[in-house]
Amino acid sequence: MAAAATVRTRSLAGGVVPVALLLLVLCTGSSSAAGQLDVGYYNKTCPAAEEIVRNETAAAVTASPDLAAALLRLHYHDCFVQGCDASVLLDSTPNNTAERDAKPNGSLRGFDVVARVKDRLEQACPGTVSCADILALMARDAVSLAKGPSWPVALGRRDGRISSAGSCGELPPLHGDVGLMVQAFAAKGLDLKDLVVLSGAHTLGKAHCSSYADRLYASAGCSTPDPALDARYADRLRMRCTSPYADDNSTTTTELDPGSSDTFDTSYYRHVARRRGLLRSDASLLDHRFTRAYVLQAASGRYDGHFYHDFAVSMAKMAAIGVLTGDQGEIRRKCNVVN
Repeated sequence: MAAAATVRTRSLAGGVVPVALLLLVLCTGSSSAAGQLDVGYYNKTCPAAEEIVRNETAAAVTASPDLAAALLRLHYHDCFVQGCDASVLLDSTPNNTAERDAKPNGSLRGFDVVARVKDRLEQACPGTVSCADILALMARDAVSLAKGPSWPVALGRRDGRISSAGSCGELPPLHGDVGLMVQAFAAKGLDLKDLVVLSGAHTLGKAHCSSYADRLYASAGCSTPDPALDARYADRLRMRCTSPYADDNSTTTTELDPGSSDTFDTSYYRHVARRRGLLRSDASLLDHRFTRAYVLQAASGRYDGHFYHDFAVSMAKMAAIGVLTGDQGEIRRKCNVVN
C-alpha cells in the first residue's frame, strides 16, 4: 500500500491536501470485507489496468464531458444496491428484471463506455479485473477529469451474480426529506458528513424534469409548490418543466449546478445555500443543523480544499459498501452478463 505521506489530492486552487486518513478508510472501510481490498491490487496481475481505465475514461469524457456525471452516478447506484458488485451493469433476462431497468435507474448512462474499458482489459489481462473495480476506477477518473480531486482506489472487488429491480428501494430517495436521506445512508454505514459531502457530486450532471416537477406545481400531496425553492428560480424552471405530470417530463433536463455542470467544484453548495438546490433531497440539506452548516461553509468558497479531501474520503467509504472479495462472486468476462 502506498505510504501515507505520498497520497494527496488536488485542491481547486491547485494546492494539495494530505489524505492520510483516506488510507485508514481504505483499510477499514464500512464492510468487514473492505479490509481485503488493496491499493495496487493489480500491480502484478495486470500492471497496466489503471492506465487502461484512465485512458479510456479520458477519451470518453473528452468526447462527451457530461459522461463524467454519468460514470460517477453508475458507481453510486451500484454501491447503494447490494453493495459495490457491478450488479447495476447486468442485463435483464426473460425471468428477471435487473437493476438497470428499474425506474430509479431509467436515466443511467455510460454502459457502453464501461463495456469498452472491459474489452480493453480482457485483451490485456483476461479474466483478471472485475467490473466492480472498473466502476470504482472510472468514477475516480471521471471526477479528476472534471477538474476535481483524485484519490487512491483500493481494489480487489469481485462481481455479483444477482441483480434485481426490486432491490432498488435501497437507493436514497430524490424526493425524500433529510430524515429519509439520513436513514438511507446510515443503512449503508455512511454518516451525516458522508451525506452532505457525497451530495456535492451534484456539481456534475443534469436531472430530468420528472425528478423535480413536484416542487414546481401543486400536487395531490401538496396544495402549493415547494416553499423551500426560491420563487424566482422556480419561475425559470417552469419555463423548462411546463407540466406537473411526470410522463410529460421524461426527456427535458436541467443542470443540477447551473453554469458549471461539467466542472467539479463547490458552486453546487452556493445554489443550495440560496434555496436553488434543484432536487428536494438537495434542498433538504438546509433542514439539519450539521448538513446546513457544511453547506454554508462550502458555499463560502474558502474551503474548497477541505471539500475535495472530504469527498475523497467519503467516496472511499462508499466504494467499500458490501464488497465481494476472495472467492466470493466472480470476475465477469462481459460486464452485462454473468459467466
